[in-house]
Amino acid sequence: MAVIETLLILLIVSILIGVIGSLLGIGGGVFLIPIVTLALGIDIKVAAATSLVTIIVTSSTSAPKYLREGIVNVGLGMFLEIFTVTGAIIGAVLVVYLSQSLVEALFAIVIIYAAVYMMFGIDAKKEIHPPAPSGTSHWRFNGRYRNESTGEAEDYGVRNLSRGGAAGFIAGSLSGLIGVGGGIVKVPAMHIWMGVPMKAAVATSNFMIGVTAVASALVYLANGLVAPLITAAAAIGIFIGATVGSRSMQKITGRGLRTIFSVMLVIISMIMFLRAGGML
Repeated sequence: MAVIETLLILLIVSILIGVIGSLLGIGGGVFLIPIVTLALGIDIKVAAATSLVTIIVTSSTSAPKYLREGIVNVGLGMFLEIFTVTGAIIGAVLVVYLSQSLVEALFAIVIIYAAVYMMFGIDAKKEIHPPAPSGTSHWRFNGRYRNESTGEAEDYGVRNLSRGGAAGFIAGSLSGLIGVGGGIVKVPAMHIWMGVPMKAAVATSNFMIGVTAVASALVYLANGLVAPLITAAAAIGIFIGATVGSRSMQKITGRGLRTIFSVMLVIISMIMFLRAGGML
């Protein structure tokens, strides 16, 4: 395949991935890596490095809009990022020593559980999470934002900080190990465990994933795994897609967003199982 043709295909694919990643707060690396390695024949470590750079682009494109709209829980994001960045650095350093297939298989199991729980384990009528009773929420991280789909201000209480910190560390480790942003772990953890509404969880994840990716990408960059042309094409496509996605997010209901996320998690888990079994 000619270089120009390869870059054009990568650009188009990246636009679609950018839309998905921005809408769901996941960065899109889990889609980009299998596509560029299988369809374009790019080395998986180069693909992981490219993915991490595009995640930075997704976050930089989407997060400012979400911040202006007041959807991002900045305090919670900064707290979780301590654990996430620590995990990202450790994961990037250990990627040479650990079995990639084992990591991918475990990852697939975790996210398929998250998908099933988000789809069937949460009452659709409890989409808005009110502040938890005194003593059970961490008031410093409680949030409020205006949901444009309902026109109402939504308050929510944040709880289970220890679980959230553990999920952040796992998300960061996966970011370093397989080149994803960690949003696949952080969004369900914030929504299911910590009581954060789906839209706020997605926006906060978008705010965080760029920092997480930087921590991992620097390790890949130091090892010469960043391919300039490939990364540039993917980054431009992601930028276009993330711009479209961030403008569309408020038009989708929290329930609809959760359904889309759950379906995507199932697809991603299947991809990871196939990769772990050597079929991808």
